[in-house]
Amino acid sequence: MTGPTQLGTRPAPVAAGERIVSLDVLRGVAILGILVMNIQSFSMIDAAYLNPTAYGDLTGVNRFVWTLGHLFADTKFLSIFSMLFGAGIVLFATRLKGKGIRSGPVHYRRALWLLLIGLAHGYFLWYGDILAMYAIVALVVYLFWSIRPLPLTIIALVVLSVSPLLYWVSGMGLSYAPPEALEGMMEFWRPGAETVAEQLAAYRGSWADQMTQRVPSMTTSLTMSFGVFLAWRSAGMMLLGMALYKWGVLSAERSRRFYIVMAVVGVAIGFPVVGLGIARRFTDGWTLQYSFLRGAQYNYWGSVLIVLAYVALVMLAVKGRELGGLGRTLAATGRMAFTNYLLQTVICTTLFYGHGLGLFGRVERWGQIVIVFCIWVFQLWFSRFWLERFRFGPAEWLWRTLTYMRLQPMRR
Repeated sequence: MTGPTQLGTRPAPVAAGERIVSLDVLRGVAILGILVMNIQSFSMIDAAYLNPTAYGDLTGVNRFVWTLGHLFADTKFLSIFSMLFGAGIVLFATRLKGKGIRSGPVHYRRALWLLLIGLAHGYFLWYGDILAMYAIVALVVYLFWSIRPLPLTIIALVVLSVSPLLYWVSGMGLSYAPPEALEGMMEFWRPGAETVAEQLAAYRGSWADQMTQRVPSMTTSLTMSFGVFLAWRSAGMMLLGMALYKWGVLSAERSRRFYIVMAVVGVAIGFPVVGLGIARRFTDGWTLQYSFLRGAQYNYWGSVLIVLAYVALVMLAVKGRELGGLGRTLAATGRMAFTNYLLQTVICTTLFYGHGLGLFGRVERWGQIVIVFCIWVFQLWFSRFWLERFRFGPAEWLWRTLTYMRLQPMRR
């Protein structure tokens, strides 16, 4: 692997004093928020994430917890994470260009290492990995980093529209699908007792037992799920993040009035749309034909508006300095987002899988949220504790060292 063609100084990680605080705070919010949904994949069978009626109790407090999670968290924080990844590409490329360094070779080396780490994470620890997917998408998204924000936004909306189109075509095709294909989709959507028992036994078993389920699930995520949904959604949000960063939205440079309007519009439209989708799915009875395909579109589009509202609220808090010490803690958590993402996997697989406490399938949704809050408290404390002593989180240090092909200083 050859190094970048350099016109000036050697590439190096951004210094702590050059960081944009609003991006770190927003990233901290995102990395904590994604655990609200990921906890379901850590603790329950595959189908329970998309179809909450497939496993576990969905009445009373459990239904309330799921509804709040879907309304406020599902797709939202992962979308923020995707936007920040796109903004990071622009920031990364712009900074290297300012130093007279070609960013392309460094970016692609950076993405390659992220892909390898993501594949290891997904195949050996947890099939819900997003790192490999981000690395693959970043190979293409990088080509758009220098485009002006308005064309970027238009391209982002076009890319975001691909997945709903594919879902619509799939829904139309269900009427013509052969019985065996339809039966396979039904088994995915609402697995039978034998499939449920296999997953429970595997994840409550040894690491080798878990591989019988994790490997095919990760492979499906990187192929079918990636091609139909994940790639288009991630790419679209990354491109939108690039545009918003260039407009100064993500760096808290716009006026308070701008962010207030942005938040009001996002809340006033986004939440009713997602709420309507929830109501219609329950009314429909969570059938494959409606809830998996057409019913998913409410959250798909409504979440984009809610994400914009979340961004606006965080930017208002950063501009007004209302967050105080919590803001510094969230910024530290965001600076260690890579480490915290992997740490969530280590903690949750230890709690739920057979090599640890073996609680897989045994914790109801309300209990999962209690665990989420406990992990939040720990990660908020740990991030500040670590960064008071070291320059980077462990995973950030490793990624930077591999990207820049030289050992990075760790201690302060």
